[in-house]
Amino acid sequence: MASPFEIRDIDRRIWEQELDSFVPEKVFDAHSHIYKWDFNLDPHKNTGGMAKLVLPHYEQASFALLDEADAALMPGREVHRLAFPFPFSLPCNFDASNKYIAEQIRQDSESAALMLVHPEMSSDEIYKQLDQSHFLGFKPYRFYSATGDAVNCSITDFLPEHQIEIAHDRELIIMMHLSKTDAIADPDNLKDLQGLCRRYPNVRWILAHCARSYSTWAIERAASVLRELPNLWYDTSSVCETDAIAALIKTARPNRVMYGSDDIPIGVLRGKYITFGYGWAYLSSENHTLNLAHCNPEMTFTRYEQLRAMKRAADLLGMGEPEIQDLFYNTARELVNSVGC
Repeated sequence: MASPFEIRDIDRRIWEQELDSFVPEKVFDAHSHIYKWDFNLDPHKNTGGMAKLVLPHYEQASFALLDEADAALMPGREVHRLAFPFPFSLPCNFDASNKYIAEQIRQDSESAALMLVHPEMSSDEIYKQLDQSHFLGFKPYRFYSATGDAVNCSITDFLPEHQIEIAHDRELIIMMHLSKTDAIADPDNLKDLQGLCRRYPNVRWILAHCARSYSTWAIERAASVLRELPNLWYDTSSVCETDAIAALIKTARPNRVMYGSDDIPIGVLRGKYITFGYGWAYLSSENHTLNLAHCNPEMTFTRYEQLRAMKRAADLLGMGEPEIQDLFYNTARELVNSVGC
């Protein structure tokens, strides 16, 4: 069977000329997905927008498929990962999602998994799954907000405090995808994070997608608060803007920013997250009508655009080899090793 990861001339040039000398030999991917499309229980899923990203190649994102993607896009690298189920919109089969990832992650003793949670899960249910499957933490998502509003919900609307208490008790990781249109710059999000970090100091929060800051302004607005909070980490998954990544590295406490691929499927799709004003969107060859007759119109992998941004940020900040090793491996490895479950 042919690989779904076709390496074209444009990809080869970008890897060999720009990225091969930047990406270290050992990588720990702090943001990856393991799932089956079958776990999305929406009867209309195959005609929805998500289907265009998943079908026909990524209906089953196994650990082996992640390995295949890494071998194709980052040849010669040893990759381990922190993975979690894809947070499909409701209805979603949470039980099957968590059982599948627990089974898959056993293939690599140096990788780890997070449990997909929703607000109605009880403490007893969560403790039972933690003990059975040895998850290192939780993946909540705004789609599961108890308010029914996935855009303007607060953190505790989709991650209630009884679940945060468990993460505090077991010293677990929470992979947080912030809601609200201003993401990390939203005053309520910042106030909530301040309160939650103070009340539950043993929780290791990872703020996904550079704290959901695809450009600089949100990070800069939040910087003074973020620097005060000792239990925050960040991943760079799918952020393609150099200035956003540079601003985050300057803002975060030392050794708190980590590489994440957002695979599968985002990182292996051809396109790029672009920013404008106070917004951002995903640009692909299928969703624009730009006149590109004046240049090479081909698009490369989202992951390559992200890695290019990371490299430029590292160059701007004068990061040396030890700091780049931290960014790609050491920070995530130490965080995973610190979990006391």
